[in-house]
Amino acid sequence: MKTAMKTAILAATMLTAAGTAARAEWPSDRPIQMIVAFAPGGSTDVMARAMEPYLEKRLGADIVIENRPGASGEIAYTALAKAKPDGYTFAYINTPGFLSMQVQRQLGYDPKDIKPIARIVDDPSAVVVPESSEIKTLKDFVEAAKAAPGTISFGSSGVGTDDHLAIILLGAKGGATFTHIPFSGAGETKTAILGSQVSAGGLNISEFAGADPAGLRMIAHFGKARSPQLPDVPTAAEQGYEVFMTSERGIAAPRATPEDISAKFADAVKATLDDPQFQSQAKQLALPLAYLPGSEWEAQMPGRIEEFRRIWAETPWVQ
Repeated sequence: MKTAMKTAILAATMLTAAGTAARAEWPSDRPIQMIVAFAPGGSTDVMARAMEPYLEKRLGADIVIENRPGASGEIAYTALAKAKPDGYTFAYINTPGFLSMQVQRQLGYDPKDIKPIARIVDDPSAVVVPESSEIKTLKDFVEAAKAAPGTISFGSSGVGTDDHLAIILLGAKGGATFTHIPFSGAGETKTAILGSQVSAGGLNISEFAGADPAGLRMIAHFGKARSPQLPDVPTAAEQGYEVFMTSERGIAAPRATPEDISAKFADAVKATLDDPQFQSQAKQLALPLAYLPGSEWEAQMPGRIEEFRRIWAETPWVQ
């Protein structure tokens, strides 16, 4: 009996040691997959590709970015939640979409299986029109929708995303209804605005100021103060509509990923954001850096979900 117990203890010890040794070798020569929930060309994709070489340098590993757009991010988040928690799959997650979808529908994954690693940016949502549009202000936009119901369309990056929720709240405040046209990412939204396929569309500050804005005009954003990148663009509140909405973007891992691997990855993210060279690049891309450790970011999420439940109760964004 004693011999059997000793053998069991020895086996358990060897397994623990083997697991520790395996994690100590992370990352190996195997590439790390980084999933992006939206199509190429949007702010999340641009941010991911800007960070890629810095993270590779600090981790000593190759990073492969994989775009998995669709269902407002659910396809990507499902892949993350169900991925093997071995430190070789991470994803960029976006709020409010990651949170609002928990309110609006039954999901194909359990959000508790996803662990935030770090918040990177907090980027105000905005209303953008074609440069040739007769809509010059947010009031013009609201009044046009009230004057001709069903004729004023608004393109977004998907159902329940920040730009979609912002326009739902704007309609509720202004007594107007907009025809919502969801796309798979900001790149498609921008193309639709440029082609006047929609009356207006939702882009974040970084998606507008960090790229060529030719042919576009931002009439308002939903931040709490004017943006340093676009000081001439008034907020919605300045124009009489108390609506606030931003897009938080960060990185997450499968919940069961070993803590030492999560910590090492989080350290690499923080070192990247502290790098003066990356900060200069982020400024050029108009990325509003707003770092939070994963635990602090996650601690804020229940309160935001309750906020979205209140919005849903008053103005459900899916009929």
